[in-house]
Amino acid sequence: MSSTPSLTPHIAGAADAELEDWGTLEEATGPAMATWGVTLWEDDGSSAGIWACEPGPSHWTLETHEVIHLVAGRMTVTPEGGEPTEIGAGDAAVFPKGWTGTWDIHETVRKVYAIFP
Repeated sequence: MSSTPSLTPHIAGAADAELEDWGTLEEATGPAMATWGVTLWEDDGSSAGIWACEPGPSHWTLETHEVIHLVAGRMTVTPEGGEPTEIGAGDAAVFPKGWTGTWDIHETVRKVYAIFP
């Protein structure tokens, strides 16, 4: 009896992978901000992939949990009622469901993300 191994979606070189145009960021609170990305996996409200966004301010209210690992760029995230935190290339962060606040992107960011309910 033989078994077929399951495939593991992956992209080599997340920092340099080719991304698709995902349009402008709906959450932008200033000038339009271009975004790019690629989805590696989706299932039942969860997804994982790579996302990039050009500099600018934005406001977020998350309806899901999100874990990110920044592979390029730099931004300041500030939860409503909380203190700002600088996040840069090489850093990881968790944004729990219900997180509300701002992302001020200083340099184009590229993140590997996982979103789940």
